[in-house]
Amino acid sequence: MPSVNIQPVSPYPALLFREGRERTVIVADLHIGWEISLTSRGIHIPSQTPRLLARLSEVVRKARPTRLVLLGDVKQAVPKISMEEWKSVPEFLEAVRKMVGDVTIVPGNHDGDIEPLTPRGIPIASSDGIILGKKATVAVFHGHAWPKPQALAADVLVMSHIHPVIRFWDRMGLWMVKQIWVRGKCDGGRIAEGYLNYLSIAPGSNPRATFKERVGVEPRDPRLIIMPTFNDLIGGLSMDRLAKRVTGPILGSGGVSLGDAELYLLDGTYLGTVNQFRRRESEE
Repeated sequence: MPSVNIQPVSPYPALLFREGRERTVIVADLHIGWEISLTSRGIHIPSQTPRLLARLSEVVRKARPTRLVLLGDVKQAVPKISMEEWKSVPEFLEAVRKMVGDVTIVPGNHDGDIEPLTPRGIPIASSDGIILGKKATVAVFHGHAWPKPQALAADVLVMSHIHPVIRFWDRMGLWMVKQIWVRGKCDGGRIAEGYLNYLSIAPGSNPRATFKERVGVEPRDPRLIIMPTFNDLIGGLSMDRLAKRVTGPILGSGGVSLGDAELYLLDGTYLGTVNQFRRRESEE
């Protein structure tokens, strides 16, 4: 497997992929307008858009990207567009384009009808994501839907969608929740089997061979990176309580060894595996 030059922009929830002169920064789950959705419940939080822009500006200064990929859930409201989003999303995207001239949106499940909010010159990819790199490839997709078939031949898969966090607690009942990176291994055969079932194609006894024959792509066993949210005020899914019904098709396929997945804080601190946290919870 070729060496893939992809790494977090520590201590931010952002990834940097490098190949030659290209430097692509990936951030996910901005959920612009999220704070407005709380107003009806009597919770009043000021607009977070200026804070998100300031944080992204810090990432851009540190990573010096030639391209920026917004990996899904740029906005919050589903399925409509809130009044706040009509104002904040275009202003945010215009400001981002001034920071990095080349911006691409990979839509997530919250991004329905995002087209009228997007300034001209910012392309919106399909929900099955994009492929970065030539020598070593990275498939980038939000995770609520199947990625493009070529993703199964990539060296690394990058998704978001589940807002990964981990819970820390002690015997006195004190709790703390932290955003995390998740890094795991994939079984390309299991993912191919799930994908073929989705396409209504019988996987047969060898799903890899069937996928190559019927789809034209030879599945590999890529690494998987699950990104934390760039908007750190929204909720998260604790990895020790992961439920298949909310994880999307890749994780739900059974082709990712989630129990053995490694967990890292935003500053790079290694915490252990999902199974280690599950065992600790059962012991407590």
